[in-house]
Amino acid sequence: MQITINDKTIEVQGQDTLLEIARHEGFEIPSLCWSKDAKHKSSCMLCAVKDMSRGQIIPSCTSKPVEGMQIDTQSEEVMQVRTMSLELLLSDHRADCEAPCSLVCPAKLDIERMLDYYDKGQKEKAVGLIKHAFDLPKLACEDCKAPCEKACRRGNIDAPVSIRKLIKELTDEMDAAVVDEVENVAIDKKLFQSRLGRFSDSEKIRLKETVSTPSNCLHCACTGRSDCQLRTHATAHKIKRPGYDMSSELQVMSKTKVNDIMYFEPSKCIRCGLCVYNSDNGFTFKDRGFGMEVILPEENKKNIRVELASLCPTGALYIVEN
Repeated sequence: MQITINDKTIEVQGQDTLLEIARHEGFEIPSLCWSKDAKHKSSCMLCAVKDMSRGQIIPSCTSKPVEGMQIDTQSEEVMQVRTMSLELLLSDHRADCEAPCSLVCPAKLDIERMLDYYDKGQKEKAVGLIKHAFDLPKLACEDCKAPCEKACRRGNIDAPVSIRKLIKELTDEMDAAVVDEVENVAIDKKLFQSRLGRFSDSEKIRLKETVSTPSNCLHCACTGRSDCQLRTHATAHKIKRPGYDMSSELQVMSKTKVNDIMYFEPSKCIRCGLCVYNSDNGFTFKDRGFGMEVILPEENKKNIRVELASLCPTGALYIVEN
């Protein structure tokens, strides 16, 4: 069987999909709902291509080759379809990729990570981060106007985290200790930055009642951001912010503990179904259409394998190492 991809004639054998054939031939096609050797169904349309012989836009991750197909993977029309698909997914994705406090810090201190160390009682590591960013004993934040505290999400609930006070507390407490620097990797601001949006009144009440840490930090940065394919593709498509208004009604920062090290955050889920199709009596769909959700019934948690987290294309299903 012969098909053409971007005017290149290709001899096709076997049962590979158009996505696999194109990638084998060196034509890169992005995808979110597909993973090699995993069960899947097309849902995200990020892998869209156009069959010029029929004039149809089709998902390449589930479409098989047909004699005489003329596949276009890189025209402006195809790219627009992929960008629109990403923007629709992002409109239903409530998450801060990076914590606002860390994004605005003039000294480029990863404040959220520093507060995470503080809350875990790992104060030497917290000071190590501060030492990496500041020329101790001088604190760059002593004369700072504290944009971090102004940007703090906690301030939308009750009061912002007293970041400068905590930094001074840490440095004063560890003044005599020998602390190794902990690498403070500057945030790449060229990457797409997802935003939570405004908290609803019910979310404010829930977060105030349920999120209690020594620092008072909500820890709103996405735990799964380093492996988030949604963010990677949004960046590649030069999306600065979603083109559609936020439509998700799922409660932000609402976590389900799957097991000792795995968590599930529905508000970050794009409903690709990979966790559903690849778990046996585990994750499942609830409802249909725009109201469809991926849920994990309590009695099914025992059936979830840790390896399932590697299939999630966003930070919805993630591992937290102790």
